[in-house]
Amino acid sequence: EPPDAPKDFSCQTQDMKRVTCTWTEGETYLYGQNLPRYTLSKTSSQKTALCKAICSKQCSCSWVIGQQWIWNVTLTVENPLGKKTATDVFAVNHRMYPTAPFQVWEDCTDTEITLHWNYENNEIELFCQTEVLQPDGKVELHNSSVVDSKRVTVRGLQPYTEYTARVRCGAARHFWRWSEWSQPLTTRTEEGTPSGKLDIWREITPVLGGRNVTLFWKQTPSFQANGKIISYKVIWEKIEDGSKPERISFSSVYNSTRIFIDNHSYRISIMAKNNVNFSLPSVLIISRATDNSRSIFSTKELKEGQVNGTDDGIFISWEPRSIYDSYIIDWCNFPRLQPCDLQWKRFGSNTSSAVISSAAFVPGVRYKFCIYGSVANRASLLEKKIGYLRELPPRLDPIVNKVDLTYNSVILSWDSYLTNESEPGFVRGYHVYVSPIEGNCNLKGSKKHILSDESELCKYTIENPEEKRYTVEHLMPNTKYKIVVKAFTGGGETPIVNFRYIDTPYNSNMLYFIFVLVIVPTLVAAICQWKMKWVKECCCPVIPSPSKSTVLSFKEFKIDSEKVLKINDCLTDVLAMDNDAEALKL
Repeated sequence: EPPDAPKDFSCQTQDMKRVTCTWTEGETYLYGQNLPRYTLSKTSSQKTALCKAICSKQCSCSWVIGQQWIWNVTLTVENPLGKKTATDVFAVNHRMYPTAPFQVWEDCTDTEITLHWNYENNEIELFCQTEVLQPDGKVELHNSSVVDSKRVTVRGLQPYTEYTARVRCGAARHFWRWSEWSQPLTTRTEEGTPSGKLDIWREITPVLGGRNVTLFWKQTPSFQANGKIISYKVIWEKIEDGSKPERISFSSVYNSTRIFIDNHSYRISIMAKNNVNFSLPSVLIISRATDNSRSIFSTKELKEGQVNGTDDGIFISWEPRSIYDSYIIDWCNFPRLQPCDLQWKRFGSNTSSAVISSAAFVPGVRYKFCIYGSVANRASLLEKKIGYLRELPPRLDPIVNKVDLTYNSVILSWDSYLTNESEPGFVRGYHVYVSPIEGNCNLKGSKKHILSDESELCKYTIENPEEKRYTVEHLMPNTKYKIVVKAFTGGGETPIVNFRYIDTPYNSNMLYFIFVLVIVPTLVAAICQWKMKWVKECCCPVIPSPSKSTVLSFKEFKIDSEKVLKINDCLTDVLAMDNDAEALKL
């Protein structure tokens, strides 16, 4: 292809003695002797080249300007297929492109950095710009206020903080473009007095004659060390009698200590120190033992509420009280160890819930949280909570110690289930699983439960963890069953492995019913068959015996203990005469 017109063609000087023109080379898809040829010349005399072009990533051509300040130059590019030109008209002093500053150094205080530098051409008036990289990644630009000044002061910096700075300059008159940046300079401001206060907390343990107070402290985002912390100072004094304060200092590697105080009220102050000064004191008031009984000695009277874990931590809420200006929650990262790594977190007066998170929290461990209200640096225990990041199934199953069987039910009793802090979850209740050895289970009032081997169980749920007895009804008599009792938590239950086997007895009521309806009538029929004649004479005689008639109730007419009926005592329907010997006798 024929060449395109040169792109980005411009000319500039760095020392007011030599001009350099640059441009971008276009693609012609020609090679060897057919490559494009560049010629830079005065527009008025294009036959004479000013310089020889050199092309790499970018093409350039430079020449000495002599005494000429106004230039009109033409760049010609040509190959066997065509020719194109580009022109540039400029005054040399309007195209100043200074070299980058060098030999950059600094002077520092705790809040200021003054940068110094040099540059090659001191005959040209320049003004410079400084770029400061903040620790948070933000970039600030500062312009020098004085022309030809070789320094700039950056103010409002943080003490004992590392900054990176670099400088560039441009012509003060007829600004064309900035120079390249100088080499970056990394420096640190001097130390200053610590700002803010330490976050402090305490753990109080009653002992004979007073109390052991374990003090803890930590730096918070609002606390600025402004240097290297070299020590901490702890001061404690009685509030009532104004006695002489006691004090002790610790190396910066410590973040806790234990002191002994009696039962009076105490004011405790903790300060951090760097090479310049102390920070402001953080103050904690320990009330008298009698006044502080609720906070120290009677914590067991508070009922522990249960809290739940979330994806982000353990959610805790409490009842706000208007008298407090802040709330504190403390807990142990490792409750099963001593020391337990006590942690605490502060919240504002308008907060009544929080999600407590810690990298140390693991599933299956019970954590205790104490919630305090604080006013005028005095803290009082308000509530206690216990909870898990995530509950796990119980480690053990309840031990069934008694089984009472009937023909259609079984009464299960088990020992009281231990629910101490070593448990991996809160026991929410129990599941009772029942199934006949042969066949599926379809007991009334139960739900189906399918095991991993596809076998089917009947499942009963007891939602009261205090319950220690349960009756399974609607069983079949004379049947073998397998049965198990499982405790469950918010994390479920362990897999079913071991069953207890029971055999229901025969139904005694059914046997009695069969005896009455079948055996007794059969026995009576057999006896009757054996004594048929006697039964017939006794129950159905051909001639009834008058002596056995209830009609013949009179006593005055008897012959040989037999009752006699007088004819006139009854009205007959038919009169018949009997001629046998007995009738004649009568």
